[in-house]
Amino acid sequence: MSVAQNPETKLMEKIRSLPPDKITVLEDFIDFLLTRSEDRLLVYAATKLSEAAFAKIWDNPEDAEYDELEFW
Repeated sequence: MSVAQNPETKLMEKIRSLPPDKITVLEDFIDFLLTRSEDRLLVYAATKLSEAAFAKIWDNPEDAEYDELEFW
């Protein structure tokens, strides 16, 4: 292994050295990571899309008075 090897090459060498059953586990883990990232992006997109609708509901004088209350 050369000293200046890039991280992708190092990772591929490590993957190639795994037994088949461990490669299956690794693939499942990678799928999990990808799904988790996609889920976060979906939640973020849904939140951004709903901001305008919620602003209409929450931006009113009654809520402004509630926001000014001190609870502590």
